[in-house]
Amino acid sequence: MWAKARGLQNRQEVHIKRNTGIVFRVALIIGDIIAIVTSFLYAYLIRIHIDSRPYYFVANPEKFTLAIMALLPIWIFVLFLFGLYSKRIVMDRSRVPEIFRLALASVVGVMSLITVDFFLDTNLFPVRPIALYAVLTCFVSLVVIRGLIKSVRKNILKKKIGLKRVLIIGDNQSTSRLISNIIGFPEEGYRLVGVVARASLVPKELRHLRFPSLKKALQKAKPDVIFQTDEKSTEYVYKQAVDYHIYYYFTPTEVGLSKHMGELELVGNTPVILVKATPLIGGAKVIKRTMDLILGGILFIVALVPMVLIYLAQKITNPKAPAFYSQIRLTRFNKKVRIYKFRSMKPEYCGMTPEEAFKKMRRKKIIKNAKKYIEEYRKNGDYLKKDPRITRLGDFLRRTSLDELPQLINVLKGDISLVGPRALVPGELKNYGDRSLLLSVKSGLTGLAQVSGRRDISFSERRALDIYYVQNWSVRFDIQILLKTIKTVITGKGAK
Repeated sequence: MWAKARGLQNRQEVHIKRNTGIVFRVALIIGDIIAIVTSFLYAYLIRIHIDSRPYYFVANPEKFTLAIMALLPIWIFVLFLFGLYSKRIVMDRSRVPEIFRLALASVVGVMSLITVDFFLDTNLFPVRPIALYAVLTCFVSLVVIRGLIKSVRKNILKKKIGLKRVLIIGDNQSTSRLISNIIGFPEEGYRLVGVVARASLVPKELRHLRFPSLKKALQKAKPDVIFQTDEKSTEYVYKQAVDYHIYYYFTPTEVGLSKHMGELELVGNTPVILVKATPLIGGAKVIKRTMDLILGGILFIVALVPMVLIYLAQKITNPKAPAFYSQIRLTRFNKKVRIYKFRSMKPEYCGMTPEEAFKKMRRKKIIKNAKKYIEEYRKNGDYLKKDPRITRLGDFLRRTSLDELPQLINVLKGDISLVGPRALVPGELKNYGDRSLLLSVKSGLTGLAQVSGRRDISFSERRALDIYYVQNWSVRFDIQILLKTIKTVITGKGAK
């Protein structure tokens, strides 16, 4: 199966994953920020210019607006708390649940700011009517601006821009119903590009989209999403979805619907369940990328002085050799990225595979038996306690993990994440049975395997830890790994 998936590697590298859902939610956040700031300013101006009652404070709209902007994170947190960025709410065609939550969030948001104002004594609300006006104006502004954003999105989707390409597989009556819902509700964000089902389930005008097999459909239709409507070969279909890095949904039976533990969504009036290869999809990717930018930026600033000192040490010990080393690695969706590190090997062996380097050493009579070194290196999980390729300074950098510091540049660029599976060398792919799963998320500067004593555990154990991380990602998990990484770097345990 890997040969088939690998044959599509080039397509996967250039194929842009449609993520209009994330773009839409980011647009909602920006719209909410605009709505909140302008509504508070309106509330302030209403009290000054429209409310005829006298007031006893110095009017300063600019200062008031800046204070509200500084407290925006509280408001956005409240909106998150009320689920106003959840897919179920933002994609719901009925706005009643959203409007109800916006009303509650407006009250709680203003009350939260009043509480902060009380404890910090910032005099944010010099008179009580401003808070009351703010509740009303915030509610109205949020409803109106969100309505406008949703209307724009709906019109864009109706023009078939940014739609996810859908493949439906299954000999079930749900196939016909799902086809009708996808065709009839383009605002759901889907476009039908293929069907693997018997002809009677497909409308005559759409039978040109039928494929004889899943294999043919994946190669020709290039879908972003698979919907399976029956229970035939579900493991095989799901594995294909993972290999091709596409979303996999199935439509549950009535019994399955009552017992489902997955993420339930509606396509038209058809319930579907998203089976995730990893929790790191949708809004979770935005959260993780934000963490990478903030924490990665802080760490890069902290690491600047040590990086300069290491660079100088490299040049002092070997002035003619490059201080940095780069290598092509694989990250999410088989994407090739150039990873940067401080050089730890002798220049003449940089860029070589271990086998090539040890054979070269044997020819130069530096070592006697290249085969012995290669076998020991692979047996120990790609590690040698006294590796003749490594310089003295390089050995220190590896033991302290300081050679990894330049990868903070890769994190800021978005090539990799702070935390994730180990970035694979293309030649290593044959050693990974679950490579498609590992490549469903960005590789990491550090990871669960590294903080679990990577030189003390086998290759298969490291692979199992990486897969566990992919399937169980959470913000809390990332923070735990980062804290353990600091401890690992200080103690030197697991580094190599």
